[in-house]
Amino acid sequence: MTDKNVTESPWAEWRSVTPARLALGRAGAGMPTDEVLRFGWAHAMARDAIHAALDVPKLEAALHDQGWTVAHTHSRAPDRTTYLRRPDLGRVIDPDEIAKLRTVPLVRSDVCIVIGDGLSSLAIDRHAAPLLAALKPLLENELKQAPVIIATQARVALADEIAELLQAKLSIMLIGERPGLSSPDSLGIYITHAPFRGRNDAGRNCISNVRPEGMSYAAAAFKLAWLVREALNRGLTGVDLKDESDLALVTGGNTARLPGPIA
Repeated sequence: MTDKNVTESPWAEWRSVTPARLALGRAGAGMPTDEVLRFGWAHAMARDAIHAALDVPKLEAALHDQGWTVAHTHSRAPDRTTYLRRPDLGRVIDPDEIAKLRTVPLVRSDVCIVIGDGLSSLAIDRHAAPLLAALKPLLENELKQAPVIIATQARVALADEIAELLQAKLSIMLIGERPGLSSPDSLGIYITHAPFRGRNDAGRNCISNVRPEGMSYAAAAFKLAWLVREALNRGLTGVDLKDESDLALVTGGNTARLPGPIA
């Protein structure tokens, strides 16, 4: 098939400003062959992101290089297949891991950082360490002694139980979001004040689509630093804490200036 067989969409110019699958054109009654192939490739990337295992040693080495204290845990889901079929098991810690976490000599901190593989280990592999590198200088006092817990077969709520065990006032969960056909490696961040097992989602704040093609590391770190400070100062998160970090940036609030453009 040659280009002359493809009828271009009048909206084709929009494709230069978005990764969304729009203005695909047509070839006869169907889609152009190259678009069909791109769709198949994107679908395969999304499936691979869900099933791929997180490279824990690589991530741990990167975090150690940044000066973080690191520990490990995993949910009650024993493998990836069970994790995908039983989301409830990904929200609670394996009983044996509870005892191990209680014996790990971690320094007390108001903030507990958990990195969970979630539904895209690719997102964690690519973005977790760069994001924490951008965050650390913005929260030097709050994160001075905070450990990082790497959790596998993890859902968002797993951070609640981990932070409760470590007696932290606030949990930060970095997790791989459900892959999309244009974003198989999107990182999500959840901030929860007074975390405990059974905490509902209304008590969380979320920052989504953290990746170079979405929200930049600098922008996400800035928002996260603002939310962490406000959560600790006000003693709340979720529906009661509105994200006004952009206003703080404009008015020169007490959050450090963002080292780059907001994506």
